[in-house]
Amino acid sequence: MAVVFIPASMRTLTKGLDRVTVQGSSLRQIVNNLEAAYPGMGARIVVDGQVRPEIAVAIDGDTCEEGALLEPVKEESEVHFLPSIAGGS
Repeated sequence: MAVVFIPASMRTLTKGLDRVTVQGSSLRQIVNNLEAAYPGMGARIVVDGQVRPEIAVAIDGDTCEEGALLEPVKEESEVHFLPSIAGGS
């Protein structure tokens, strides 16, 4: 199963866990299975069928672009959901 790293802002949904293992061969399946195990996760990651614009996704160190939900995920993959950091001048 893929290891999914949970950002601090979403850990209330995973009872404080910073990483969880999730079954799925695509990012969409990973998100659906996260939602089944931790209700509310899906809405924090996806809106209108797309990864939220304020969330970046990396699978095995490669950042996903448009259509990220279609990206393949291997059994041994690491998936990172990274909230955007705003600020600066």
